[in-house]
Amino acid sequence: MKISNVYINHMTEPVGYELKDLRVEFAVEADKYSAAQKKLVIYTNGKEVYNTNWQDYDSNFFTPDLKLAPRTRYDVEIFVKTADQEASAQSFFETGKMAEKYTGKWLGNADKDIQNTLFKKTLTFNKPVKKARLYATGLGLYEAYIDGQKVGAEFLTPGCTDYTKWIQVQTYDVTDALQDNGEHELLFSLGDGWYKGIMGFDGGKEKIYGDQQRMLAEVHVDFEDGTSAIINSDESWLTTSGQITKSSIYYGEDLDATIVPANWQKAQVLDCPYDVLCDRLSIPVAIEQRLPVKEVITTPAGETVLDFGQNHAGLMEFFNREPTGTVIKLEAGEILQDGNFYRDNLRNARAAFQFTSDGKEGWVRPHFTYFGYRYLRVTGNSKPINKNDFRAAVVYSVSEQTGDLKTNNEKVNRLFQNIQWGQRSNFVDIPTDCPQRDERLGWTGDADIFSNTAALNRNVFEFFKKYSRDMAVEQKAHDGMLTMYAPAMGVDDGGAAVWGDAATIVPWNMYQAYGDPAILRQNYQAMRSWVDWISNSTKTPNLWTGGFQFGDWIALDGENPALPTGKTDEDFIASVYYFYSSKIVSKSAAILGKKEDAKKYADQAAAIKEAIQKEYITANGRLAIDTQTGYALALYFGLVPENQCQRVVHDLAVRLGKDNDHLKTGFVGTPFICQVLSKFGNHKLATKIFMNEDFPSWLYAVNMGATTVWERWNSVQEDGTMNPDGMNSLNHYSIGAIMEWGYRYLLGIADHTPGYKTLTFAPNYDYRLKKVSGYYASSYGKFTASYQIETDAKHTIQLSLTVPFGQTVKVQLPRSEKNGVIVNGEKKAIGQFTLTAGSYEISYVPDQDYIERYTAETPVVQIMADPKLVTEISKETDVLSFFKDPNNLNNLGKMSLGTLASILPFINIAPETLAKINHLLESTPLLSERKERGMD
Repeated sequence: MKISNVYINHMTEPVGYELKDLRVEFAVEADKYSAAQKKLVIYTNGKEVYNTNWQDYDSNFFTPDLKLAPRTRYDVEIFVKTADQEASAQSFFETGKMAEKYTGKWLGNADKDIQNTLFKKTLTFNKPVKKARLYATGLGLYEAYIDGQKVGAEFLTPGCTDYTKWIQVQTYDVTDALQDNGEHELLFSLGDGWYKGIMGFDGGKEKIYGDQQRMLAEVHVDFEDGTSAIINSDESWLTTSGQITKSSIYYGEDLDATIVPANWQKAQVLDCPYDVLCDRLSIPVAIEQRLPVKEVITTPAGETVLDFGQNHAGLMEFFNREPTGTVIKLEAGEILQDGNFYRDNLRNARAAFQFTSDGKEGWVRPHFTYFGYRYLRVTGNSKPINKNDFRAAVVYSVSEQTGDLKTNNEKVNRLFQNIQWGQRSNFVDIPTDCPQRDERLGWTGDADIFSNTAALNRNVFEFFKKYSRDMAVEQKAHDGMLTMYAPAMGVDDGGAAVWGDAATIVPWNMYQAYGDPAILRQNYQAMRSWVDWISNSTKTPNLWTGGFQFGDWIALDGENPALPTGKTDEDFIASVYYFYSSKIVSKSAAILGKKEDAKKYADQAAAIKEAIQKEYITANGRLAIDTQTGYALALYFGLVPENQCQRVVHDLAVRLGKDNDHLKTGFVGTPFICQVLSKFGNHKLATKIFMNEDFPSWLYAVNMGATTVWERWNSVQEDGTMNPDGMNSLNHYSIGAIMEWGYRYLLGIADHTPGYKTLTFAPNYDYRLKKVSGYYASSYGKFTASYQIETDAKHTIQLSLTVPFGQTVKVQLPRSEKNGVIVNGEKKAIGQFTLTAGSYEISYVPDQDYIERYTAETPVVQIMADPKLVTEISKETDVLSFFKDPNNLNNLGKMSLGTLASILPFINIAPETLAKINHLLESTPLLSERKERGMD
């Protein structure tokens, strides 16, 4: 037995974070489960301050009721014991400033127009340092250096927030940097960033949150002799301008290394608020890997372009070998057009890094921006390009990967990789829509749609806790209404369904994924205020009507090509989400012990559901909106009476048939289409849609060479040119929400309790994906699953499962009632059983193989399309000759032979002959099946 993965508020050894709703989690590694006990002990300075004593292990977490002190390290020790084993593990966390008063002062430079403000202070120590912490922040973005070495490994601090409402303070352990006695230079370098640079949609605007770069710092030092000191940012600091002559998120950066900072003068003490300062929530944005140049291209236009082989978000780095005064420029792009560098889809974003060499060799990078790119155009170099002198530094909000999927189909595997890359690229402190063009905003709708997939792919609890704060801040400023993106960058537009419903859905999805109610508790008032805002804004009681809506954004079934909102009724979409958000608020209130609110919003949700059913669903279960998205929403959100669900699923299949079994959905419907098909028994059709390779489909982009997920289904057209309709980000992530279907229905991680203490494993098989494997690592540990179907002539199915300690898995294997299953050599009667910790090998012969065959209900028109089947049936009866007449086939071909024989006297088929024909049908694979499997 071993304890691993100790998390404090879902983080490993956090320092300086806001630690409200303290939670300590851990995983136990053991070969099998047995009854256990657990204990948590917390120490400060070697003194015990909290002890749970031994308690039954009924979960893998503790919620210590401990009053924390500022700037204090807490050592954590966890114990677990069974009847014959015991294990322990240690970790720690350290608080930031918390509510402690700041003694450092806000500093600025008298020249507000400086693009790169520097501040410095000489620190002098004459005795050994035991412990040193730097508490710092700066606007818009800052980097701190001690003796020329960057403090910390993260970028784009202090993160993206509404800086008028809250500014995060970072805590750095600088003990090692201050070990030597004598003088040390502490230097801050600042850029405009989101705070002061041009930001926003449609060109954006500048100075949204302020017009002057500024910083604040406190260095707290404990010496070995027991004394301590605090060095504050104050009027003794010096300031000047630095080497960066221009920088902005969209613009990129110009850095002139020939500039030697001079004309240092006393810093200006600013009268700026302190009550907006708080301990950090943002997880670090850091370099997680570096991509080498895959190819150096000389384009038909004669330009030099570097291909890194992968679209991503990050910084560009190169090793400078240029002589003094050389100006080298790197420009970012996502795609080539006719073999040439292309950047028109970046709109007004310059997205370039320009460097003026000082003649010194060494690695160079920008500081206060980032880029979305695969290709770099290089100009200005005086020496031949050496591809080893360039690298792409991939940056994103650091989070542990918690899930992945693989199949026997390499295109599907590439799609899943693209989705993972899209998530990393767009989780840069806020969940952006894209990392490359003049946008990169925290669009609420994208975050809402993708949040479940995000939580399966990576540990995003703290990431979304911070973003939920961003949303709540905007709601508070807009009477409960949520803006289109958060932070809103000075824009007041918003209040649209799905996008605004991120206020409830994101916190709720995080609770479901992690079992931790902290985000619900911290954002409950905001969640409730969103639903109340809808109630106060709608023009129709219990339905959401009136006002601007995005509809099913970028759907392909719209009747007005100029307005990409799709055909699905906007009021229907809005009302569905009004219902769902009301339901979420009710459930959240119950979890938080708010009984009156729980009842109020449950009643409200029931009234909305009834109103939707009266307005949009007939008594016989016919949906008034004949669109893929309409059917998908009605089924997914439980708006259809249970006894009518199959009718609606059938109607959805018919609608898809009319659309050639291809998607017409936009942002709203796309995440749910395959899910509802698989849930309600039509996994074959779901898989067909998923594996389509022509436009519109997920694999279309893969076939076109995509390495991330696109904004549109056809951002790149079949001839390789960009879609002329615009909005062609090649690194979005919203339609990548299909990966949730992959986890839930393809791999089989179906239902689960909040936090995954219990999950249901119920895979859906399809012969096109014979091998599937994947995992999801909850706080309990990694659950892994793999299976292969049709492994022999009996169509045997082989599965392997690994269950972590403390997790219970309810296994439900399809088509396993007749023959039973073998689990680790032991025969089980049926394929429904429960597993606890351990590794399992499972096999069974399905009651029915996965070859699709004709049935007695097969329409004659389908039979007539299969020459081989026609030949076999004709050996029993000549009735099919009647249908060689196109008029007869058109008039009667939609009925089966049995139906025709029962109602039309001239279709004379003897009962024994009909029985033979039906047996022949049920033993004959469909023509399409035979073709796909190569059986003919």
